[in-house]
Amino acid sequence: MNNTTRHTLTHLALHLLTPLLMCLGMALAYQGAFHQPTPHHLKVAVVGEGPQVRALADGIQGRAGSALDVSVVADRAAAAHQVEQRSLVGAFVPDPRSPELLVATASSATSATAAEQAFGQVAAAQGVPLHTTDLIPTAPGDPTGQGLFFLLVALSIGSYGSVAVIGAAGAALSMRLRALVGLAVSLVVSTIGIVTAGPVFHVVDHDLAAVWALGWLYSAGVVLVGIGLHSFLKRWTTLTTMVLFVMLNFTSSGGIFRPELQPAPFGLLHRFYDGAGFVEGTRSILYFDGGAGLAGRVVSLVLWLAAGALLAVAGAWYERRAAGAVESPAAREEELAEAAVAG
Repeated sequence: MNNTTRHTLTHLALHLLTPLLMCLGMALAYQGAFHQPTPHHLKVAVVGEGPQVRALADGIQGRAGSALDVSVVADRAAAAHQVEQRSLVGAFVPDPRSPELLVATASSATSATAAEQAFGQVAAAQGVPLHTTDLIPTAPGDPTGQGLFFLLVALSIGSYGSVAVIGAAGAALSMRLRALVGLAVSLVVSTIGIVTAGPVFHVVDHDLAAVWALGWLYSAGVVLVGIGLHSFLKRWTTLTTMVLFVMLNFTSSGGIFRPELQPAPFGLLHRFYDGAGFVEGTRSILYFDGGAGLAGRVVSLVLWLAAGALLAVAGAWYERRAAGAVESPAAREEELAEAAVAG
């Protein structure tokens, strides 16, 4: 094997590291997050008063262990309010003939299903059928409740995919111009997202402007973080943004399974990650009248955008410093030459 072939193979192997690491990361992240959804500390309640209700709640808690967190709520109206505020995943209303379970599938269809399975066993033990009341269903165009997750996927791919193009094709531009291009791209990405999710597929059937604004905030944060990182990471930027905005982001967003059905690390990320900010914030807008934690989710998206802006500023400083380091030897040589001529 000659030196040219050996050099080419080494160069190829180094570049193949990126897709192979992507494969490994996706396998670990997606299978780790989604392979075995199991309830843990699923917040539910038994509705009613008196020792019998308390005994029923204690019995359910004892059999479920850490899978459920069972509380007691005095009446159906109070329980329904807590479900609608997303404080509870489900509320069980005991009845000798027709027990009822209150859920809100708009909060998470998979979590509601987990609650239905848990209390279905309680009703079956009593020999009666369980009646489920969905207090807040999803939009007709999103019967599974996962349409917002796929909107997140589209926004993310459009955003972090643009970072590589801006970094490569726009390398000659200043950081300020690249950032402005990135913000313009995020406007286009969020517009594509809301048009397809709204008028085309009706996943979003009202409050389109608010959802679009949240989508732009999310997309702009992703783009600015990526543009800023590109100054430091160069060809490793794509892998890094895949880790940040796909592997960790999609799995912790709550779009498929919420934290109560996932391993603990994904629940921790769900508290502050930008994908969760978009998905949960959009749910709050569409189904919970702007409540249920919307303000906190907007703050998280603003903080991600601010982090992207800081990274862009740091990247601009780093590029200027690197350019100065390259130019300074030539400048010194020129000064010496001028000094020699003057002498």
